[in-house]
Parts: sequence; C-alpha cells; structure tokens
Amino acid sequence: MRRATIARKTTETEITVELVLDGSGSYDNRTGVGFLDHMLDQLARHALFDLTVKATGDLHIDDHHTVEDVGIALGQALAQALGDKRGIRRYGTCHLPMDDAQIRAALDLSGRPYLVWNVDFPTARIGGFDTELVREFFQAFSTHGGVTLHVDRLHGINSHHIAEAAFKAVARALRAAVEIDPRKADAVPSTKGTL
Repeated sequence: MRRATIARKTTETEITVELVLDGSGSYDNRTGVGFLDHMLDQLARHALFDLTVKATGDLHIDDHHTVEDVGIALGQALAQALGDKRGIRRYGTCHLPMDDAQIRAALDLSGRPYLVWNVDFPTARIGGFDTELVREFFQAFSTHGGVTLHVDRLHGINSHHIAEAAFKAVARALRAAVEIDPRKADAVPSTKGTL
C-alpha cells in the first residue's frame, strides 16, 4: 500500500501525519483547530485516503502556524506516499457544488508546485476561523506536495460552503489523480520518464 508518515517539529508546532492513499476514507484528525479538523475529515472521506493528523501549536497566538504547518506535512506525506508516481493517472479535476457554492479544482501531480487561487470569501471568518488560512493551507500543501493546483470559485455566498466545497473538490481531484491507470500501471505518466 502507498503510505507515508511525516513528523514535523518546530518551535511553533508539532505535527504527525499518517496517510494511506489506497484507503477507505477513514480519518482521525485532531489539530486543535476545529474547522481545520472538519476540512481534513472531508478531504480524507472524498479522496478515499486514510488520514490521521495530530497537531499541537501556538494557538494562543492564532491558528496560522498550525494550519500552514499541517498543509506542509500533508504535502510531504503525499509526495512520500506517491514515490516515483509509477502508474498514477497524474491529473484530476472536479466541479463540486455545495448548496450556493460551486468550486472547480484541477491538479497535476507533476512535482512542479504552483497554486492558482481564485477563491474569495464574503466574510473574514467562519466562526472563529480566519478564511485567509484556507489559501495558506493549500499553498503549503501544493508547495510541499509538488502539486500544480488550480482552485476557482464559480459561485458562492456562504463562506463555510465555499471553504468546504474547495476541500471536497481538491479531494475528488486528488482521488482521480492518484489512482492507478490500468492501461499504464507500470509507467511514469510523462514523456520525460520521471516526475
């Protein structure tokens, strides 16, 4: 099974991520940031990854370091679990509606990190969660996972729905991209021969 465990410790956070790509969507995420846990749960369920994230951070300052560092560790876990990427489909897309919100996610597991983020939120906070941190999470994830990631908000008036649709859309795109292509299960999906 394609799996990874990442342990990351800084003066600001201590994080452990366990990721199984060929999972069933089970999760146990405890970061101390309730909304982030909810989003990680959605990511695991819709990507069909098994995901466990344990984090402690300097939440007395704010949620920023914890959210960003979880994104870093999850990106590192994805890259490690993919290995040489032999046999994967590589690309994934999803148009995902959630009530008023519709998000389009497209990604390439190219090893070339790049984030295009066209997602605006109508409010600065979702409960106590700073909506700016959604982008920070995906920036860290794409950079450390080697993912070219485009996320666009097509519609949406409710910040919770927009954020949740973004996580679910990325999850569904990841699910497609990491799947083994039965027509080329023994090949790296690139004319370069490596990703």
